[in-house]
Amino acid sequence: MQRTLQGRNLIEPLDFSVDELEGLFDLSMRVMKDPGSFAKKCAGRLLATLFYEPSTRTRFSFEAAMLRLGGQVIGFSGEQSSSAAKGESIADTVRTVACYADIAVIRHPKEGAPRVAAQNADIPVINGGDGGHQHPTQTLTDLLTVRKEKKRLAGLRVGLCGDLKFGRTVHSLIKALARYEGMEFFLISPEELVVPEYVRNDIRNGNDSRYTEVTRMQDVLPQLDILYMTRVQKERFFNEEDYVRLKDSYILDADKMKLAPADMIVMHPLPRVNEISTEVDADPRAVYFKQAKNGMYVRMALILSLLGAENGSGENTVPILSREEVKSWK
Repeated sequence: MQRTLQGRNLIEPLDFSVDELEGLFDLSMRVMKDPGSFAKKCAGRLLATLFYEPSTRTRFSFEAAMLRLGGQVIGFSGEQSSSAAKGESIADTVRTVACYADIAVIRHPKEGAPRVAAQNADIPVINGGDGGHQHPTQTLTDLLTVRKEKKRLAGLRVGLCGDLKFGRTVHSLIKALARYEGMEFFLISPEELVVPEYVRNDIRNGNDSRYTEVTRMQDVLPQLDILYMTRVQKERFFNEEDYVRLKDSYILDADKMKLAPADMIVMHPLPRVNEISTEVDADPRAVYFKQAKNGMYVRMALILSLLGAENGSGENTVPILSREEVKSWK
């Protein structure tokens, strides 16, 4: 029997079962088709956004999701604008925030920080990305996009290209997709940026999954159902010379797209730098901006589910005091 998601945390992709994910994606599609019917489901609820490192899509999509559900948002978008600048611990910050908000999303450069937050909060906590480790809501976005575009989440040939060493979106996606039957991964990267061994183990331990490592994108493009591009992340490098040397390793352009199947889709978690030429944007196989929009809908479904509001009336959950009650306090 499927457990309810109400009151739970999302720290890594495997926190939810495959069946629970299917339910979440079904809800996402309902929201996508009729957003107006969900416009007041979170009236009176507050989302706290605790972003210790920069973000555009993740932060804005969470804020847009909550506002479109009729809720409100509080939070900060940089460590220096929070009490962390004074030395406050994550545990104390989240305990305090839980006094004000109903649900929180945290992004932090240190791996494991969202788990610490979840262990110290009595409200649902969502991992908005921790270092080079996990990015589960991007994974939800990716899975929803794949299901919507390819009509299935099994038996797919997926190419992942670029920074596979530090790319948390790639690590999370592989971990999640490996649970589906018959997945074949093509890991495309320079030797310096190969996928970590623990991620290879996720594939080996998957549901009849396998992988091939290559250094040339062109060698595998004709075989792919999905090409998942990533940027080489400057912020993950300690040596700028290494970054400069590797940042242009893989650039997808119109000529390379000629090698790809007519029904292959191109995905990217964004932001891109120059790893996908803008000329590819007009190709109907490029779905990365659709993917970004899907992220808002799946985050709306996630907020609804964690708050148990998907079937609620949407009534304001904050009690309104009568004038007599207010007078009694004086």
